[in-house]
Amino acid sequence: MADRPSIKDEDTYEALREDGASKEKAARIANAQASDDQQPSKKGGKAPPYEEWTKDALYERAQELEIEGRSDMNKDELIEALRDN
Repeated sequence: MADRPSIKDEDTYEALREDGASKEKAARIANAQASDDQQPSKKGGKAPPYEEWTKDALYERAQELEIEGRSDMNKDELIEALRDN
């Protein structure tokens, strides 16, 4: 876990990243949640679990995250790699 001065709630940021949120989205939500001026909903629009994604969608997400070896991975391996990232 890196120290990011622009992230006000590191735990929320990390949890959102593990759930597949982009860095930008995770930062926005974590910072809003840490702010007394804003009250973001904890529920929000949740993405479906990776098991419900198509292999192509998983591959695209792995590509966004620059996961190495993604070309040779099957769906289960992509899911594992995304969760580990």
